[in-house]
Amino acid sequence: MDVLQEQIHSVPSPRSLRKRKKLSDVTNMNQRTCRLDISSPTQIVYVVGTELKVILDRCAPPQAKFFSIKCTPNVHYKVTPPTKDKNTLPQPLTPNSILIITMDTVSETAFDSKLSVRYYGEKTETLVEAVLHLTAVEISLDVDANRDGVVEKNNPNKASWKWGPNGHGAVLLVNCDSETTYKKKLDSENNEISKVSDLQDMSEMILRTNGPSQLPEGYKLSMYISQTTSESVRVFRPRTNVQKDNVWKYKLLKLFLKDYLMVVGTKKLTQEVPYLGGNTELVFYVEGLRFPDKDFDGLITINLCLLEPSGKDIPETPIFTDKVMFHVSPWIMTPNDLKPVEVYVCSTTDNYKFLKSIKNLVEKSGYKLKIIHEYMNRGDRWMQDEIEFGYIDSPHHRFPVVLDSPRDRGLQDFPYESLLGPDFGYVTRHALNEEVSSLDSFGNLEVTPPVTVNGKSYPLGRIIIGVAFPTATGGRNMTQVVQDFLWAQKVQEPIALYSDWLVVGHVDEFMTFVPAPDRKKFRLLLASPDAGYKVFKSLQNKGHGKMEMFPGMPEAISINEILSDKKLQAENRYVQSCIDWNRDVLKKELGLDEEDIIDLPILFKVMEEEEEEEEEKKKSIPRTAAYYPDMVNMIVLGDQLGIPKPFGPQIKGQCALETEMCSLLEPLGLKCTFIDDFASYHKLLGEVHCGSNVRREPSPFRWWNLDL
Repeated sequence: MDVLQEQIHSVPSPRSLRKRKKLSDVTNMNQRTCRLDISSPTQIVYVVGTELKVILDRCAPPQAKFFSIKCTPNVHYKVTPPTKDKNTLPQPLTPNSILIITMDTVSETAFDSKLSVRYYGEKTETLVEAVLHLTAVEISLDVDANRDGVVEKNNPNKASWKWGPNGHGAVLLVNCDSETTYKKKLDSENNEISKVSDLQDMSEMILRTNGPSQLPEGYKLSMYISQTTSESVRVFRPRTNVQKDNVWKYKLLKLFLKDYLMVVGTKKLTQEVPYLGGNTELVFYVEGLRFPDKDFDGLITINLCLLEPSGKDIPETPIFTDKVMFHVSPWIMTPNDLKPVEVYVCSTTDNYKFLKSIKNLVEKSGYKLKIIHEYMNRGDRWMQDEIEFGYIDSPHHRFPVVLDSPRDRGLQDFPYESLLGPDFGYVTRHALNEEVSSLDSFGNLEVTPPVTVNGKSYPLGRIIIGVAFPTATGGRNMTQVVQDFLWAQKVQEPIALYSDWLVVGHVDEFMTFVPAPDRKKFRLLLASPDAGYKVFKSLQNKGHGKMEMFPGMPEAISINEILSDKKLQAENRYVQSCIDWNRDVLKKELGLDEEDIIDLPILFKVMEEEEEEEEEKKKSIPRTAAYYPDMVNMIVLGDQLGIPKPFGPQIKGQCALETEMCSLLEPLGLKCTFIDDFASYHKLLGEVHCGSNVRREPSPFRWWNLDL
């Protein structure tokens, strides 16, 4: 039975525009040029949501002057430009007559829909008829573009990425953990999926199709990525395809099936993917392979196309393309105001007293303690310097990731061998043709609490690193490859401070942050020689000049002797100027007032660097270290502070420096515990913070909501 019906195109009124939305909106759809053949029927696969464009004059015989159109009820069309007389039939044919075809329902069988164009001569005599057979299918490659943890259907923003709370675009994790605990290997280095649990570290991408049981002969779907993208992503799918409407079977296979096929990825840029027929979903799992970096902005595009056969030994041609975009999660640091999860310290032959104090503090604070024994630390006690804890985050999953420093001393195997595991990731950067210096240790890498500066919000805080002063010759800097990595993460824009004036050269030697109940919800603590001299002069004025620093120790020295040491005073004036430079930078970059800063009484002294030759000494800048245990180099566990014990003058049985510290910090609701690290850390140019590390909970703020 012929179900073709003749339709006359007319200019719709504004009211009919609203009623016939599918036709009036076609100019916003993907458009494909289609050519009719008057010598034989043309077969076309049409993708719902697109439009077919036919230039009617191109396929018309030379003598044609008019045309008419017939189609089955599920085919819609319009002609532009419209004729002035909507009741004219047949329509006048002009060089710019364009036929736009759409369909809004899928086909049950191949080529079950039809449209014909009949051409007429000068006297409206029939000349010829061009016939178009249509198969309508729905094809949509979908991701979680609205970032709610659910892969929605055909989100209009799925092919782009936008930051902010009203932004869009899918999120991808770097699969940098290891599902295996024996013979560890980063999952991102494995071209196969051996454990179903690994799928949790990947983002789902769903191919939704609807149409006849199979595509017409020769048509196929193909997924592809670019050459540069192939270094950053892999896509997998289960070899056994299960429709999600078979819920129990789908869930069982998702739990136990371990056989997954890599679709695209490294050295595989394109592959055919199956069309399942009917109304079906095929789930893919997308795996990130690398973090944003100097040469990679973190954006990844995955494409799907429908290919049309062209003939024997002739390549297929794409007739429809869909694409989605992901942004790889950056590596995110955790500031001191976030809740601790676990504290890490090393056990050495000489730090028993320190270890006992740390253990008591951690137990009192209610957190976990992990002690790294000598077989793993190989005599390296500087836990802060080897690693920095962070995390990665997506709407469906997050896990901690440790950044391994390029210092590579005794602890070099610890992060990979002991931390890397299921849902605990690992990343590192190796120095390229650069000499690794002390500034590459991660006591020289910190992060601020959240701040707002001149209306710009940094809800994840800002990274802080230490470098050489810009005009210094022969100064030390953090390795460029690490700096590039930190800058590329974008979400915690780094601040560079001047730290090369210190022998060790770490920012944690002169600054830290502690939580506070008011103002910006934190205080910046800065080491201050001026504050130190103020305390000592006050004690001298009160008649305590003969009281000693380091009482009962070989290093004992009186307050009077300290205050009369002109060389020490000159050195500390220099140190104060260096810290003041950094103070001004931090005030500007963090939007701080003086009320947000607390000066801690700490003196420094210039140290001779033993390995320097005489000529090098003449060229180098003076470098300093803390004169007594550096109290700013503390561990922050909520409201509990583990502070290096300063061994200050005893006034009425109390250490004057401890009393001063408590008077500065306890009004903020903080509790001060002083830890003896003198022999086991201070004499080796480090303190409590240098010898410990804290893994913290992730921020509640989701990084993709940043306005960048």
